[in-house]
Amino acid sequence: MLFTQLNHASCKTYLIGVDVSSIVLVDPVLEHVNDYLTYLKDNNLTLSAVVDTHSHADHISGAAALKDRTDCQYIMHENAPSKCVTWRVKEGDLIEIDKLRMEVIESKGHTNDGISLIWGDNLFTGDALFLDDGGAGRDDLPGGDPAKHWETLQKFNDLPDYLIVYPAHDYRERKPSSLANQKITNPHLKKRTKKEFVAYLNDLRLGPADWMKDVLRANYSCAQDPQAAWIPVDAPSCEVKGTLEVGVNETAVESISVKLLAERIKANNPPLMIDVREPHELKLRIGNIEGVENIPIGQLISHLDLLSHVKDEEIVLVCRSGARAYTAAQIMKKAGFKKPLVMDGGMLAWNRFKS
Repeated sequence: MLFTQLNHASCKTYLIGVDVSSIVLVDPVLEHVNDYLTYLKDNNLTLSAVVDTHSHADHISGAAALKDRTDCQYIMHENAPSKCVTWRVKEGDLIEIDKLRMEVIESKGHTNDGISLIWGDNLFTGDALFLDDGGAGRDDLPGGDPAKHWETLQKFNDLPDYLIVYPAHDYRERKPSSLANQKITNPHLKKRTKKEFVAYLNDLRLGPADWMKDVLRANYSCAQDPQAAWIPVDAPSCEVKGTLEVGVNETAVESISVKLLAERIKANNPPLMIDVREPHELKLRIGNIEGVENIPIGQLISHLDLLSHVKDEEIVLVCRSGARAYTAAQIMKKAGFKKPLVMDGGMLAWNRFKS
């Protein structure tokens, strides 16, 4: 049995095989393709297939380039938008290459084309499950769905405890460990109803950073140019809150009550108000505050320069429950804004007060 992890950075690529003539690379990264080919040549290994466990939003896949340069198979879920996939799989399929056998587990939630792979005692989870306090990949990217992610996690809970978890990312030098250990240490595997899990994730939604959309488009089109999309170096982008700057989570911010905000609006002395929800959320029954400016939290960092003229003024951040607004206020405080305020309780509290 041949098994090694090839990358030293946060994106993990796994080389697996039963013998030298049937090697598979799981989640290859474009910038390392030449390194992979050199490793294969130096060790007299033949690449039979590459697998992307999902459409990646934080790096350009090396699968298309490896397929073209080695004539290997390119394996992804049947829903994958990538145009150059040669072997599409679904729940319960067996990937059989000579003596190598991998079982496919459909693992939607982070994306709509996620798969995990069982190979021997090893479980390759892609971004459907990270290690320990890393939780799992965020569900606010295109195709993400917290309800489907909950269903995927129930599948993991039903798998044998001895399986060793190998994710597609690790940003904190965590060590692979058994599924039994992950059930204790990983917050995403905490027992919750589907409704509880969806609420837990919805309050953490950031929305994709603009550069991540460019990366997805590059992967959909089988890009082989490392410059096809700008990517920040080794950012924990697929983790929940992963597109935030280092130190944001530790930044303390102040708040304003819905009562005081309503009084200031009534007195024609409203502060600047920014609602950081997605545009479609403002049209939902929960509504929005008249006169609010909408900047989705995933786009906030790129809009800060446009707000520099109000850097010393009070700015009230609004969302559904207050969680995203708190994160937005932390971002602005760290960027030098003097008075970002969180509207306590979000629109839920606003509607209770107004009723």
